[in-house]
Amino acid sequence: MKILAYAEARDGALKKSAFEAMTAARQVASSTGGTVAAVIVGANVASLADQLGAYGVSDVITVEDNRLTEYDSGATAKAVAAVASAEGADLVVVSHSAHGKDLAPRVATKLEAGLAPDVVGIDGSGDDIRFVRPVFAGKGLAEVKINTPKKVVSIRPNVFTATTADAPATVSARNVVVDFSDADFRSKVVETKVTTGKKDVADSDIIVSGGRGLKGPENFNLVEDLAAALDAAVGASRAVVDAGWRPHSEQVGQTGKTVSPTLYVACAISGAVQHLAGMSGSKYIVAINKDKDAPIFGVADYGIVGDVFEVLPMLTQEIKAAKN
Repeated sequence: MKILAYAEARDGALKKSAFEAMTAARQVASSTGGTVAAVIVGANVASLADQLGAYGVSDVITVEDNRLTEYDSGATAKAVAAVASAEGADLVVVSHSAHGKDLAPRVATKLEAGLAPDVVGIDGSGDDIRFVRPVFAGKGLAEVKINTPKKVVSIRPNVFTATTADAPATVSARNVVVDFSDADFRSKVVETKVTTGKKDVADSDIIVSGGRGLKGPENFNLVEDLAAALDAAVGASRAVVDAGWRPHSEQVGQTGKTVSPTLYVACAISGAVQHLAGMSGSKYIVAINKDKDAPIFGVADYGIVGDVFEVLPMLTQEIKAAKN
């Protein structure tokens, strides 16, 4: 099996998701006896190719175009599909990031390939390779086998932890020219807003999230203080975002961001199924809620039944003391 892993790049750097895609692709290659190549699409991305050698990928294809300074769904999908076809790739691996959620189905359509989205595990070997993905809002897991000759999968961020290969590869990079037309560039970035000084929940190893039980945006400083003590990102439930207390970029859940950090601290979050679907893959979950019957305790590894307005300041103080 020939596997093509898409390495997501932004602002002149490879994203964490790029290395996770390489790790997942290596896992499939190990199970099938296949080979892995990588593709990077963007403007001036050739210099990024060498970084993939540490992850065991020696064959790196770049597609460069000055019009790809910003991500364009049509052009990027055309580039990835063109490389996959030219290389005879049987499987394309993409991250299920916000970027990848848009890209993967477009590539699958162009390749007439079956798509398994939001993959959290890989089972089987040889020709009997299967992909595990959540179903019913995370209440169950399904094993999916793609029967089309060409296959596309998107992997859940933070599940396939990026790990370097035992033996780093010497990268042989080559650029492929894709015949883009103006019609391929159907979207235009009119404004980019960058949040500075704040961690992104999608990329963070520790997340402290707050829910409606905090009673108002003015009390979110309790969550922010604990997050600062833990060097964590701040997250929020859908109810909090819908109420306008926090920005959508912090929303964790089925309609927000799916996260799988090492530690997830849920503060005054009851645990609606949509929220659980976005964070139940966390390695350790700590729940703080005054309702002992809250659904969040059903998935928590550790639970504190108590008032967040009392628990959070004490917890923050103890963590700060332990670090000093």
